[in-house]
Formats: sequence, C-alpha cells, structure tokens
Amino acid sequence: MIKTNSNSSGTEVKVLAQHIHMSVFKARRVIDQIRGRSYEETLMILEFMPYRASYPILKLVYSAAANARHNMGLNEADSFISKAEVNGGPIVKRLRPQARGRSYPIKRSTCHITIVLKDKYK
Repeated sequence: MIKTNSNSSGTEVKVLAQHIHMSVFKARRVIDQIRGRSYEETLMILEFMPYRASYPILKLVYSAAANARHNMGLNEADSFISKAEVNGGPIVKRLRPQARGRSYPIKRSTCHITIVLKDKYK
C-alpha cells in the first residue's frame, strides 16, 4: 500500500504481513532492532541476526523496497524504516489426544507485522 501524507513532505510505502505463526514477543525483539534505521543497515542486521523471526521480517523489508522501487520509482538507498510494529493476531487452537481419553489444548499464537518505508529526501 502506498500512501502520500499531505502534512509531511515524504512519500511512504506501507507493507503488512498477517497471520505469521510466531509469538508477538519474539517478533518484537527483532523489530525493535531495525526501527529507524536505513534500508542497507536493516538488511545487514537482519541477515546476521540468529533469530527465527528475522526471516519473515527480512522478506517484508524486501517487499517494501520492491514496492517503493516499482510503484513509486524511489531509490532503496535513500529510504529508511520510519515505522515498524508488531500486533497480536488470532490464536489457533487445536486439541491433542492424551492418555485415558483426555485431550490437551495446543495454542499457536500468530502476529501481524507492519513496516513503513520512507524516503529521506522527499
């Protein structure tokens, strides 16, 4: 989604990934490291981070940059992460059979990740 703000002078590109099978707290640990950084610095941080949460976030940053280049004609080198947030999604509930005919609930948490890329010079 491409959004142009009337009150500020920049153009921003917003991407949203929904229903990612990951805890909100694990994703926030990675998002907090990249908020406010430039595009190249973000790629370097995410590629060398040892967490499983960094891969879907890296794909999302790549997608935001591709949308900015293709739809708006912006240069990736001039962009930075202006906003990055992780919100909780629905919890997938399953039942696992146990001994003596009992069942045990399994709760898989999901999250929604939002990243906004902004151009430094526009």
